[in-house]
Amino acid sequence: MGGLALRRTIRAFAVALCCLGSFALGSFAKASGIQLLDADPALSGAIWYPCAAEPTHVALGNLAVGADFDLKGVKDCPVTGARLPLVIFSHGRGGWFGANHDTEEALADAGFIVAAINHPGDTTNDSSRRDTLSVWASRPADIVRLLDFMLKDWKDRAVIDPAKVGFFGFSLGGATGFVLMGTRPDFARVAGLCKETTGSCAELHSGATPPEPIQDARIRAAVIVDPAPGTLTRENLALVKVPFQFWRSQFGGPGVGDGSGTARVADGLPGKPDIHVVAAGHFAFLAPCSAELAAAVPRICTDTPAGFDRAGFHREFNAAVVKYFGEQLAGGGP
Repeated sequence: MGGLALRRTIRAFAVALCCLGSFALGSFAKASGIQLLDADPALSGAIWYPCAAEPTHVALGNLAVGADFDLKGVKDCPVTGARLPLVIFSHGRGGWFGANHDTEEALADAGFIVAAINHPGDTTNDSSRRDTLSVWASRPADIVRLLDFMLKDWKDRAVIDPAKVGFFGFSLGGATGFVLMGTRPDFARVAGLCKETTGSCAELHSGATPPEPIQDARIRAAVIVDPAPGTLTRENLALVKVPFQFWRSQFGGPGVGDGSGTARVADGLPGKPDIHVVAAGHFAFLAPCSAELAAAVPRICTDTPAGFDRAGFHREFNAAVVKYFGEQLAGGGP
């Protein structure tokens, strides 16, 4: 995105704030309230929401990546607002619930409830399902479980408007979102391309039956970010009727190849989705890294090309995501 795009995005963000006023209180919250989910291994994550207190930091400790981590916000602050839209996040392969924490915070500051969990078996600390076919059933099921919890069991569920549910997915989380919105993953295509003798490739070549897709009609709009492209085709994407914004990296990275796969997916998207191409690598969509995290995990904190301004890009990115969800969910969905 160039300077013109940035100026347009900033103007659009201002418009989005006006739109968001229809479902937030008269003034915007000062900070993201944060409630941590840690009582159930199947629902380990966090909920962000509008809060009227001054922002501080919520310490999470060491996340098994060699660095301590904290989130910006106010722990257990009372929720501000009513009839608020909800956005559910799905992280990438081997990720965690806060991988896109700055985007989660931006949405909460703008009047959304945001919920994200670790996908059991496919997180930073747990790889037990990571390279198996079962992850194609477990990941969508995780999101359905999280939505059920937020709408039926969360102690502050009364503030959510159940007709205003959005989804944000990065990398394998993006492919998860497409499954939830109607695609039937093309495992025959994957089997024809993959050469590995372990994991899901081995399962497919041995004749294992792929899981049936799990869908959720409660999702009214989505932001799909650099999705894992292997199972996606023009034919199965045509089944998606939910509006979505699509982001892809020009240079790609682990899980998405050199960028040509997501370019192929973008060319096959149905209708006229809002498509953005970013001149960077796959990990540029992750939250900007602290110096400590960059030293501990340079692989996810080093951008392509060298000198790419991840923090500056995320100001544009977060504004565009807030604007899109504001437009799509302000009226209760499509």
